[in-house]
Amino acid sequence: MSLSVLTGYASRTGLRERNEDFVGMATPDEPDLSTKGMLAAIADGISGNAGGREAAEYTVRGLLTDYFATPDTWPVTQAMDRVLKAINSWVQDQGAKRREVAGMATTLTALVLRGSFYYFSHVGDTRLYLLRGGTLTRLTTDHVWDRPEMQHVLTRAIGLDSRLAIDHGMGELRERDVFLLASDGVWGWMTEYDMTHALSEVAMQQAEPEATAALLADSALRAGSTDNCSALVLRVDALPEENLRDALSGSQQLPVPPKLKPGQELDGYRIEEVIHASQATLLYRVVEPKSNRQLVLKTLHPDRADDAHERSAFAHEEWLAKRVVARFFPQVIVPEQKNYLYYLSTWHDGQTLQQKLDAGAHFTAPEAIAYGEKLVRAAGALHRRSIIHRDIKPSNVHLGTDSELRLLDLGVALSELEKEGGIAALQAGTPSFLGPEQFDNAPPSRQTDVYAAGVTIYTMLTRHYPYGEVEPFQRPRFGEPVPASRYRPDIPLWLDNVLLKAVARDPAERFETAEEFLIALERGASNPMPARGITPLAKRDPAGLWRAVAVISMVMNLLLLYLLVLQ
Repeated sequence: MSLSVLTGYASRTGLRERNEDFVGMATPDEPDLSTKGMLAAIADGISGNAGGREAAEYTVRGLLTDYFATPDTWPVTQAMDRVLKAINSWVQDQGAKRREVAGMATTLTALVLRGSFYYFSHVGDTRLYLLRGGTLTRLTTDHVWDRPEMQHVLTRAIGLDSRLAIDHGMGELRERDVFLLASDGVWGWMTEYDMTHALSEVAMQQAEPEATAALLADSALRAGSTDNCSALVLRVDALPEENLRDALSGSQQLPVPPKLKPGQELDGYRIEEVIHASQATLLYRVVEPKSNRQLVLKTLHPDRADDAHERSAFAHEEWLAKRVVARFFPQVIVPEQKNYLYYLSTWHDGQTLQQKLDAGAHFTAPEAIAYGEKLVRAAGALHRRSIIHRDIKPSNVHLGTDSELRLLDLGVALSELEKEGGIAALQAGTPSFLGPEQFDNAPPSRQTDVYAAGVTIYTMLTRHYPYGEVEPFQRPRFGEPVPASRYRPDIPLWLDNVLLKAVARDPAERFETAEEFLIALERGASNPMPARGITPLAKRDPAGLWRAVAVISMVMNLLLLYLLVLQ
């Protein structure tokens, strides 16, 4: 589904001799709609002569043309900033060269809707409002003198100064969001209550944007406005699935919150405790005051606030977490208002498998099989969404008090859209759970997750690893895996065989998919899988075989030489 937005505008001259406002919109076809978005802008010329109208019209027309000509690799904010500063230079140059338009300048408020985000650029005293859930919020700040008698005097405008300072902002889009871009001739003569009422009818589809824009402009004139009155109304009717590109772009805009303590608040969420702290991220248990429900808030560590790679990786993790809507994963909660870089997910009572093992928990074979089936189902749910977890291990397996198993932490996961977001597929994960082929720089695959799930179940039963523990930075050598029954004689033979196949050294000998692994666990003793034969040395360790042949040959030659010397 593509972004769908219904728009409408109105512009009235009022009691002025000419209309110095100018509004414009552009909605391109695909693929430009996805890569650049749609653009709406409103400008209010501020010269006392024809220059005001010319500045407003040139600024809007130039923005609508030049923005879509910027490179697709530029973030929206960068593209808007570059284009507007170039336009500012042209407007100021024209005002200096041409006497009839001396001092020409204009305000500007521009809105870009792309993917599931909105972006705005603003200078002057035109305004941008957002109506969401019945609440009207002004997103822009007027650039005027703060003294009462000079509140009509602008401090910033296109063409006013050679160095243009532009306000930029962004936020997440929601269906039925309604935006209003308005000149001061409208907002200066209407109350926010009246604007909220008019825009609410648009949100509830009881009025069309164009009719509402005309209503706002005409109402301002009836209220006594002597200025030009212009309004542009947009309603978001449908959103596309969140784009990784937009998520990465958004991550660069929001500030990282400081380290928080219990009792403090962030965007209205009260911090209860710090769940986990690493060098890169922080996890808090928080309470949402409105519903009193507990949630998990994850954010970057403040020390990584300026690390563009960490920001991109964090946004990538959030984007993936939103895609895995299933009972095997915590679900992402979208906040009403988000002013910092973080994401929220559901909180579930319970402990991780690692915490239970550390506390001395003992799992019977039937318990391990039941949990193993749920773990493999979770991995399969990821794979069906073309996501590879890459870090399945006991500390990322949560066993809830509601009897559900949930797979945690998509921080190093990969998806089929990696090329779109530019996330590097570096080797990641915990060494003892990495498939042997990954130590030879083979790319991660579904079978590397199958291997990690097999090792996790093996560890749950035995507290050991099939090939022994692998330390960080170690270059391990993999021989034959130790059967789990060596440590737990009560483990049935069929389960031993299933685990040995899951953790096979050669990916070709493992289960091809998580579903195949699941079937083997479910069939159990009723249809046991045959024991895996011992891998021949020539296949298991070709280099070792040739070294052995060389050693034997050398010994034989020395023995023959010795016999010849004796003769």
